[in-house]
Parts: sequence; structure tokens; C-alpha cells
Amino acid sequence: MASNPNLLSQKIRHSISSLCNSKPPYASSNALLSVFPFRCSTYLPLRATNSRPISAIAGGISFSWDDIDRVSQPQYAPHDCSDLGGFFDKIGICNRGLEMHSEFLPFVIEGQIVGYIHHHFANNLRSFQEVFIFPKDSSYGGCFGSHVTLHPMLKSHEGRTGAVGEVIKCLAEKELIPGIRNELYPVVSSFGAPIFFSLERAAAPYFGIKAYGVHMNGYVEKDGQKFLWIGKRSQAKPTFPGMLDHLVAGGLPHGIACGENLMKECEEEAGIPRSISHSATPVGAVSYVDIDGCRYKRDVLFCYDLKLPGGFIPKNQDGEVESFRLIPVGNVANVVKRTEFFKPNCSIVIIDFLFRHGYMNPEYLGYLDLLRSLKSGDCS
Repeated sequence: MASNPNLLSQKIRHSISSLCNSKPPYASSNALLSVFPFRCSTYLPLRATNSRPISAIAGGISFSWDDIDRVSQPQYAPHDCSDLGGFFDKIGICNRGLEMHSEFLPFVIEGQIVGYIHHHFANNLRSFQEVFIFPKDSSYGGCFGSHVTLHPMLKSHEGRTGAVGEVIKCLAEKELIPGIRNELYPVVSSFGAPIFFSLERAAAPYFGIKAYGVHMNGYVEKDGQKFLWIGKRSQAKPTFPGMLDHLVAGGLPHGIACGENLMKECEEEAGIPRSISHSATPVGAVSYVDIDGCRYKRDVLFCYDLKLPGGFIPKNQDGEVESFRLIPVGNVANVVKRTEFFKPNCSIVIIDFLFRHGYMNPEYLGYLDLLRSLKSGDCS
């Protein structure tokens, strides 16, 4: 006899509600996370000035636009113009922990691997037997002889999204998944493939699903020289507060196309009207894979360029950006190379921009290796 999806949903909610009152197998997955190694490069600390000094702080780096201007100047480190080492360092920051892949169980939906779940974190899911099951099957790889999948009664997109969402709420209440965003990401095997269900954005790295985003280089040309608009993130941001960022960037949630999402982000983050942002040019994608404790990030960033009018001044609309500056592209490259002031994945997109706009020469040692590294993750 066919099951009633409404009764199944009610049963799952009741079951999960009772489980939320029990103690999880692991009190906090945060104990398994390593602290992100925010460091200054060998060029830092900066010399004392009248501006606020640069110092490592919890969750980020404290610096001013004066510090940025000073370290960006060619004369600050005059002999590093062809040294790509600093760029390789930034690629490495976004591609950590690959040796830990064996600690994760494949997350499989309808025969497709859609993610990877750390075996410690997976123990938190075992109690939710009407949502998650652990078949003994090594055909999907891994070192544990099993994988994670959803209960076979959960067949529809809506049913899966709702059931998993209830589990995420429970785990968030137990502080096992911090920073709930109330924004859904599609769970797919590859971009454009059928969507199996939608998952809370904050939970994406704990389930190791592919996550997609859009990043835009907003630039201006003056007297034959190119300048990039750079934003400084608000200190109130829960992630990477006060760090440098693209003019426009954002995750790609469920139900919106890349181009439409970019124009929305342009309005919210920089006050760029659609009459201008519709001219943004898609120029490719970069990818990376970063394993940190229980989190497995498999991100693909779609890159865009937008040539802005010389007189345009960005104005943040959503409170997430503290301020903007227009900086020569060569100086931006120096900041990426010499410091860790940028939000890590922004550095990859900027390096891609440098290649495409002729700021990298094939004569530089490591040119092709650096170019290949821009797609270190599964770009699909």
C-alpha cells in the first residue's frame, strides 16, 4: 500500500523532535575543526606607521586601507615581481587536507555520489533512522565498507528537503552545525544535473556537497591602466570579518540562475543597477577542495568581469561591506601575493583575472602549474 507522505513527514518530525532532546554522540563537531591559519607572509609585519598596526586576531587580520596601500606598492618588495610563490601559497590555503579524504563516507543519492560525510559527524546522523541509513556497500569507495544515503521512503525533492531540514535544525540546536543561514543549496552530482533535494547552506560542508558561487571582478580603465574595485568586509560578518573581498560575490542558492544571481548581488553588495550589471561577462570558473576537520568543501566559482564607467562609485546596500577602494590591478596582485588580507577564495579568482588580462608571463617559473591549480577541485 502506498505511503501517505504527510503522515510520513509528521512521523519524521515527531521522531526528530524526541531525538533533539537526547545527547548527541559527539557534543560538538567544532572540536574537530582546526583553526584557520591566518598568517602574514614573510614580508609582514609592516613597519610602524601612524595607521593601525597589523596584527593577527581571532577570526581574521586587523589592517587598514593605509596598510593595504603601503604593502601593495612595487617598492615595498622590489625583487618579487616574477616570483609566483605567494600565489601558490594562496592556492594551497584553499586546498587543504586532501590526505584526510579516507576519513569520510560517500553520501549517495539514487546511485550518485553527491557528497562526503566525516565518519565522526556521520555518527550524529545514525539516530535519525527514518532519514539516514548506512548500507554496507563498498562499491562507492571509502575505507568503512559503507556509505550514507537517505531512507528509501524519502523519494521526492520536497520530502527529502523537509526531512533533512528537520535534522539540520536539531543538529544546529546542539551547536553541531553553526551559523545557520536559512538559505538552501541544491544537492546535485554535477552542475545542471537533476536536483535531488535542497540543503541548508551552513550544512553544505558537513555533507561535502558541491557548492557553487558567482564572483565578479569589477574594473575600470584609466589612461590605459586597469584598476579593480575592492571591498572590505564588515567586521560584523560571521565569516572572514574585515577581510578584503571582490566588488561582488555570493553563493548560488537553489532556484536562481547564475546571471540573475549576479545581478541581484550587484544591487545588494555594490549598488550596481541592472542597466550596468547586465553587461557582466562570464569568463570561466575556478574550483578547489578544502578539508578541515569534519568539513569538506567542494566549491566551484563562476567568474565574471564587468568593465565599469569611470565615474561609478559602489555603495553597499546590505551592510556586509565596510568600504570600497579602487586599486591598480598590479597593486592588487601584490596584496594577494604578499599578504593574507583577502578572503581566501577571492585570491583564486583574482589570480585567474591576472592570467586573463596579461599580468602573468609564461617566462615566470611555475606559470603553467599555477594556471592548472586554479581548477584544483572537481570543476563539474
